Amino acid sequence: MKIAYISSYPPRECGIATFNQNLLKAIGYNKDTISEESFVVAMNDSDNLDEYEYPKEVKYIVRQENQKDYIRAADYINTSLADACILEHEYGIYGGESGVYILPFIARLQKPLITIFHTILKDPNYMQLTVLREIARYSSRIVVMSHRAVGFLTSIYGIPFEKIQLIEHGVPDLEPKSENPVKQSLAFKGKKVLFTFGLISRNKGLETVIEALPEIVAKNPDVMYVILGTTHPGVIRNSGEEYRDSLKRLAKKLNVEDHLTFINKFVSEEELHDYLTACDMYITPYLNEAQITSGTLSYAVGAGAAVVSTPYWHAQELLADNRGRLFDFKDSGKLAEIVNELFADHTQLASMKSNAFEYGLHLRWPSTGEVFIDVLDEAVAKFLSEREIGNKPIIDPDMMPAFSLAHIQRLTDDTGIVQHAKYGIPNLKEGYCLDDNARALILTILAYQQNKSKAALELLPIYLSYIQYMQLDDGNFRNFLSFKREYLDEVGSEDSFGRTIWSLGYLINNAPNNSYREFAKDLFLKSVPHFGQLKHLRGIANTMIGLSHFMAAHPYDEHIREQLCLLAVPLKAAYKANKQGHWNWFEEKMTYDNAILPLALLCHYEVCQDQESMDIALESMEYLTQKTLIKGYLNPVGNDGWLYRDNGGEMAIYDQQAIETMAMVLMYFKAYEITGDLIYIKQMYLSYQWFLGENSLRLPLFDYETKGCGDGLQEFGINRNQGAESTLAYWISHLIVLKALESEYQFIQSSDLTAAQKQAF
Repeated sequence: MKIAYISSYPPRECGIATFNQNLLKAIGYNKDTISEESFVVAMNDSDNLDEYEYPKEVKYIVRQENQKDYIRAADYINTSLADACILEHEYGIYGGESGVYILPFIARLQKPLITIFHTILKDPNYMQLTVLREIARYSSRIVVMSHRAVGFLTSIYGIPFEKIQLIEHGVPDLEPKSENPVKQSLAFKGKKVLFTFGLISRNKGLETVIEALPEIVAKNPDVMYVILGTTHPGVIRNSGEEYRDSLKRLAKKLNVEDHLTFINKFVSEEELHDYLTACDMYITPYLNEAQITSGTLSYAVGAGAAVVSTPYWHAQELLADNRGRLFDFKDSGKLAEIVNELFADHTQLASMKSNAFEYGLHLRWPSTGEVFIDVLDEAVAKFLSEREIGNKPIIDPDMMPAFSLAHIQRLTDDTGIVQHAKYGIPNLKEGYCLDDNARALILTILAYQQNKSKAALELLPIYLSYIQYMQLDDGNFRNFLSFKREYLDEVGSEDSFGRTIWSLGYLINNAPNNSYREFAKDLFLKSVPHFGQLKHLRGIANTMIGLSHFMAAHPYDEHIREQLCLLAVPLKAAYKANKQGHWNWFEEKMTYDNAILPLALLCHYEVCQDQESMDIALESMEYLTQKTLIKGYLNPVGNDGWLYRDNGGEMAIYDQQAIETMAMVLMYFKAYEITGDLIYIKQMYLSYQWFLGENSLRLPLFDYETKGCGDGLQEFGINRNQGAESTLAYWISHLIVLKALESEYQFIQSSDLTAAQKQAF
């Protein structure tokens, strides 16, 4: 059997990486059953593929925050000779919110999957709960390392008990040395040693031990507390050695600095075993109970160390039956009492060590590997019996350009985003408009959500500031501003007003910090008196979408809910007044930004559960689809003549606009979010492909060189000017598709489509 292991991997300094390497070796001990050509797909915490010198068993590297790498890795595994996959799961080693990027990856796998959960939260948020449930759904078997973990998975996550396998954390297959070199080292020789090891970070609670040292030293003046390990790489990146330095300052303050030793290195397992067998007591002073598995604790028990620990979940189980002693979180007094008691009672200390050693014998990796082989055999047999053929993903991210804000940055100065461009060069003579800065605000929020783009976060306040500058004292907005920062109108259009409310509502619901949220809320609430004065349908629709986002953040704000319901009235009335025969539309003609109208009613239904809005939204959306998407590609209504109800159904083909396509993408994604109907994901992706050449001229509007988008599809070809409106429309659509890709695990299998849906394509 050939196994693909998916996880972080040494030389990356990570507990999961070490576990994965040990598991590969443990399973590989049985050379009669397991192929020596088993391989590793390594998760990289850097965009630099050469960050680590991986050993030969690493055949593929996935950059943590690069979505395309996950898809390519799945394809690599699918085309390999691997018989099964083992996935180590820890939220932090995979990209996206709560490690969501792993979901499209496992959904694409065509091999049986065993998943080992290293972290199972008692109070998960929505995304954490969803990610774990979906991983479990796609896994043939789930492996956990404690009894409490089994209970959490069944009671909190709803995972069937029969799918779960308990296999305790493996430990090195090593015996104590007759002459241990560590005992002769400076920190250990002639000392009573308290010992902690592992990657150093604040949640380890090491200060609790230091705070206990004065009381311990008073009775045992030859005590030394040894902390072995490097600072966690994530902590180093964000805070440097601030935590380690604070521990040193604390020891000096308590006059115990001579009883504290740091050994700042990442050691081999053999060296670690020497340290564990040389120390008198091993201490894990973690700060809270929410640790379902601790590799360091397992290693200490396996080495026969006397363990003193706070009562986190794994410690409660592993140290039962006098295999260790527990003290409460942050209780340095109790810790000191236990340590002094054990130093005074050599019989009790020896008994704890003996009990731990005996228990650790059945945890050694060769024994653990045999259990995993049995699980793998079962999973492969089950997979082969249930295999389904012909699954194909809907969204292909390899066909999508890499995300870039290059052209957006080119169009933006410290005032805002410039309206127009001549080819890819900003046309400063045309100045700025509110519409584009509102769209740009939405783009920056999406970009920061999607990939934590620092560039987007830097641009966000520029667009928000522009909106604030254009707001009048009465809460309305101007639209146009010259390059000299001179106002060019007294009051903007209802369209620009609505788009601004949309962007502010979106920011209020998705702000990266409270400051931006509060700022946006002030602008939003100041504009409320103007909602009731709106007359034009697209101004109404854009405003409704903004209100729905506001309601997502403030679901109990009845005043805004009432405003949303009032705005829906004229939109529904327009539809009923203009619907005639086969003409299922809101006006006597289809013009621009058409999909915004059904989208607004979908948003109204989502907030207010108004069935009439839902019915009109779906009916008008289907009509729009029939007019623009039936040829196998998007063919939106052209600006050069529109589509009139009374002209025999002749639709203008050109000039096709990017904002029309963006609205279609947004509309279909919202329809999928509400209904769960897979057809809308296919329609969304098909609409998006208009930008990349799936259009009536088979010409891409996206410019791979400038990272901008052409201003329209015209009869002669592409409008090569790349203004803000079109480029923003492209990148917003791009990020919405990537957002959908995060949910691809829900709709990846095209076999789930009904026969009618398949026929539509």
